[in-house]
Amino acid sequence: MKIVLLDTATMGDDMEFSCIERLGECVKYKNTLPEEVPERIKDADVVVINKVLLSRDVLQYAKNLKLICVFAIGYNNIDIEYCKERNIRVRNVPGYCVESVCQHTFALLFMLMENLRYYDDFVKCGDYSKSGVANHLGRPFFEIAGKKWGIIGMGAIGRAVADCATSFGAEVCYSSISGAVRREKYENVPLETLFKECDIISVHAPLNEKTMHLIGEKELKMMKNTAYIVNVGRGAVIDEKALADAVDSGIISGAALDVFTTEPPTENSPIMNIKNRERIVYTPHTAWSSVEARKRCISMTAENIEAFVKGESRNDVWS
Repeated sequence: MKIVLLDTATMGDDMEFSCIERLGECVKYKNTLPEEVPERIKDADVVVINKVLLSRDVLQYAKNLKLICVFAIGYNNIDIEYCKERNIRVRNVPGYCVESVCQHTFALLFMLMENLRYYDDFVKCGDYSKSGVANHLGRPFFEIAGKKWGIIGMGAIGRAVADCATSFGAEVCYSSISGAVRREKYENVPLETLFKECDIISVHAPLNEKTMHLIGEKELKMMKNTAYIVNVGRGAVIDEKALADAVDSGIISGAALDVFTTEPPTENSPIMNIKNRERIVYTPHTAWSSVEARKRCISMTAENIEAFVKGESRNDVWS
């Protein structure tokens, strides 16, 4: 069985893949350009990717392909309909990064809400030492306690964030994008109510036809001008031009983003040209990537491949 890994660099140079390598003939590529994909997968039985796009036009060259594994929860970079036609199984790794993304959600919020960059710079540049005052209150910050926190995307990560927010004293609600009725201990409210009433909104939703630009100019204008929004789901869930305008004009108090519509974002992207830089915090799609989460991701992928060889169903994204 030939296993081809197309973009191991996205998992970090500190990771090793022996649990996958022992399962068959294994070929690893750090990065793969779009034009290189057909040649590299043409005789593969199993292809493992993270960010590489596997479209119908590319997959048609993989005549032996039986399984695609993705180092991720999301799989919108794979042509699922074509995989169904060819009976190519597709398996993801749900739940591997819940703790990592939850933790990062709060790290982003704290940096934004508590103006940590400003205070860190104030000490490091020597201004604090020169001030002669025991404390400095140059920028106000606020407590989570007593705030209303809205969750968009109440999956495993959304629930973990909701539980942590509750422990900080927030009142939590959520909106169901799919419309599915579920038993949750948090209140399910209409999106309009969530935008209007919440002080903090965090996005944990996947990208699909229902969530594409779910949050645009209209929704942002519903929000309080003291509200913060954190996106650790998918970039295109928020209209970046509308968000940039909302941050710069003070429609909302600030935003923190770990995900972008185009990754990495271009230099002329509206989200990269916000003038009020103190109102925006960025990280480069890293919320998922704690050392522990990446190790879990690789080991779960090996388990997915091993289960496939044994004829067992495990984490199939279609059936």
